[in-house]
Amino acid sequence: MQTSFNALVRNAKLLAGTALVAGSLLLTGAASAATNATQASAAPLARADVIYVYAFDATPGEVKMDSGMGQKLKIAMSGESSAQKQDQTAVDTRVQVANEIVRELQSMGLNAVRVDGPAPANQNALIVEGNFQTIDEGSRRRRILIGLGAGKSEVGASVQILYKPANGSPMPLQSFSADANSGHMPGVAETAGVGAAAGHVATAAATGGSLHGASEMKGDSVAGDAKKLADSIAKQLAAASVANGWMSAEHTD
Repeated sequence: MQTSFNALVRNAKLLAGTALVAGSLLLTGAASAATNATQASAAPLARADVIYVYAFDATPGEVKMDSGMGQKLKIAMSGESSAQKQDQTAVDTRVQVANEIVRELQSMGLNAVRVDGPAPANQNALIVEGNFQTIDEGSRRRRILIGLGAGKSEVGASVQILYKPANGSPMPLQSFSADANSGHMPGVAETAGVGAAAGHVATAAATGGSLHGASEMKGDSVAGDAKKLADSIAKQLAAASVANGWMSAEHTD
């Protein structure tokens, strides 16, 4: 558990002389980046002992559903309305991102806790909260047939990190934006071209369709993007905590 975090510590300390930590994290199958980081205040006088993570704010109206005919039929067969599906997608994304941030931070050896109500008052704590800017299912049909970014799904959020002293009020430390998407994998039209040259268009298209179907199942979707986004946010938070001395020493060794 400590090995990956120790490597993160060594890398982050190289940036300790800067006012903020910002960068791009390239994740498998998609670009996921933390950008536009701003430092709101200096490091707190007392370091935090725990990280409290809240579910980010999202509204059903912010969710863009897949408008393809196949997805419309799927919704119709489920008996749900589009509004109900939007609402459920917003709820699922909020919960998934918050839980994944906690899981990733804990895997680094950090004391992270998922909370929904007021943060406990008796500890120095970092608080992570945010707002979703994008929850877009894209077009599964375009991803499979065209690919190369066409019809991509995407999840993005603005993130705030605050410091709350024991029995005190939260103060902002840093804010940044992050996003993740389904990437630029070639579609069936692209992969079928190879087979077409040899006169095997049908075989290539069938093979390509199977490969893309498996890729969708593995995470080329809002759920997959949500996991990538959460992992990116957790890494950004851990790096900033180390570089700025926000966490107690026993939680950053």
